[in-house]
Parts: sequence; C-alpha cells; structure tokens
Amino acid sequence: SCKLNVDIDKPRWDQSTFTGRLRHFCSITDPRKALVSESKLENAKNTVLAYRAGNCIGDTTKDQLWNAKQLYDSAFHPDSGERMTLLGRMSFQVPGGMAITGLMLQFYKCVQLVVALMQWANQSFNALVNYTNRNAASQTSSKQMLFAYASATTTALGKLNLNHFSRKARPVVARWVPFAAVALGNAVNIPLSRQSELKDGVIITDADGNVLGKSKKCAQIGISQVVFSRVLMAAPGMICLPLIMERLIKKQWFRSRTWLHLPFQTTAVGVFLLFMVPLGCAVFPQRASMAVQDLEADVRMSINKEHGGSIQTVYFNKGL
Repeated sequence: SCKLNVDIDKPRWDQSTFTGRLRHFCSITDPRKALVSESKLENAKNTVLAYRAGNCIGDTTKDQLWNAKQLYDSAFHPDSGERMTLLGRMSFQVPGGMAITGLMLQFYKCVQLVVALMQWANQSFNALVNYTNRNAASQTSSKQMLFAYASATTTALGKLNLNHFSRKARPVVARWVPFAAVALGNAVNIPLSRQSELKDGVIITDADGNVLGKSKKCAQIGISQVVFSRVLMAAPGMICLPLIMERLIKKQWFRSRTWLHLPFQTTAVGVFLLFMVPLGCAVFPQRASMAVQDLEADVRMSINKEHGGSIQTVYFNKGL
C-alpha cells in the first residue's frame, strides 16, 4: 500500500485561481516535456496508475509522484487516458508554433504559392492540436474529422486575398495580416474540428464526476473559450513583433543582414509563446462549470427530475 496523502486526480495547484492554473499549465506546456522518451512517459503513467490503485512503485516521494503526474498530464488525454500524438500536445505548442509563425511573419509578402503553403501548414497544425485536445468523451467519426480538416484548410487558403491586401497596405499593417489570418483561422478551425460536441453536446457531470447527461450549451461555451485562448496565445507575438521589425528594418546594420531576419523572428516568436501558451491555457479553468438553471430546458428538467434540485452546478472538460 501507499501512504502518501496526495490527491493526484486534481492538479497540484488550486484551479479556482488564475495563479494556480498558470502554475499548472506552465508544468504541462513546458516544451522540454516534448523531448521526454516514450519509456519515461510509460514509467510516469505506471506510477500514476499504481498510485490510483493504492500502491507506490519503490520509494516514491511526493515530489516524484507530482513530477510523474505532470508528465502524465502533458502526454496523456485527461478523458481517454490515451497517449496523445507528439505534434498535438500542448508541450509542442512552443516549438511547433514558433517555427510556423516565424515563417508566416517572414514570408507575408511572398508569392501566393509560398503563402498558401504557410497557411496550409498553420491550419494543419491547428487542426491536429484542436483534435488532440478535444473533449475525448465526445465521439468524432473519421468522416467528420476529414470534413473538419478539409473545411479548415480550404478556409485558410481562401484567406490569400488578405495577403493580396498586405502587398498594398502600410508596412506595419501588412505585417499584421498574418495575425488576422490566424485569428480568423482559429475561429473557423476549432469549431469545425470539434463539431461533434456542438452537434451532440459534451458530457456534463456533478462535482463528484458522476455523469448527468450531455449539453450543447456547455459545448458552445467551452469551444468559444478555447478560441479566445488560442487567439490570446498568438496575439502578443504577432502584434508586437511586426512593430519591432519595422523599427529594426530602418537600421542599416539589420536591413543589410537579411539572413538574420528569419531566425530573429522565429526566436522572438518562441519567447512570446513560451509565456503566452501557459497564460492562454490558464485564462479559463479546463474543468469548466455552468449553473443548472442556465442549461438547455430539456437537460435542466432531466437533472432536476432525477436529483430533485439538489444539483445546482454541472462540470465539463472544455478542452484546450
């Protein structure tokens, strides 16, 4: 048996506060966790599952247990427990995002083929992240997944008229066009990638995790919060960096060293994302809630009929 008095089914820090959520997501989105080997991930999973079963592996300490839990949370889905694909994990958001965003900011005025490839890569990456971090309790068919991906990438390529505008706009405004494209892309991509939740609803539970039914209204709230968070993650880097570039480009030493522009922008985006990814995730609780009185009429009536009005609040995983 294990004598450690730790509730690992809840995050280490209080999720009702922004500071607690920020500390939690700093540990989950740490890009170093994307480099952890499969064997270490499996060891972390075994440690967590053993503890949940009432056992400890070896002389496990509290810190070791929490480190294993944070590693487990970074790589395994909270609903299904399945290992998430590396490129879709939140720990890969910084390296993946900095590479794609850096290229988008660098080649914003290039020929349409290059811009199209950048938009396709960005939306493909977004679609993968959205699907990987969906509410896995909501089933999505392969047909729905393919439709969502095709619709999102088509929308991304349809944004090429924005890049046509960028060639005529003022320099700093032109540099902001990729951000407008990313924000619009998230607004389209995320709902499409999680359309089954909007169609069928997300599973809602009571405070103890007992399933109460499904709610489309909760799905709408959760997905809208994720869209806001994703745009917030990208905003500082894609808004501030163009202003910095416009100042630097006026200086002869920087303008003449064109080879420096891409690595500078890519690195700068990475620095912004290093702070903004956990902050964006922490804006709203991942375990979201809604008052029963605000649910759809049929869902509300069903809960009140079965539980006699004793349940006032329901909970659901909004995804990331």
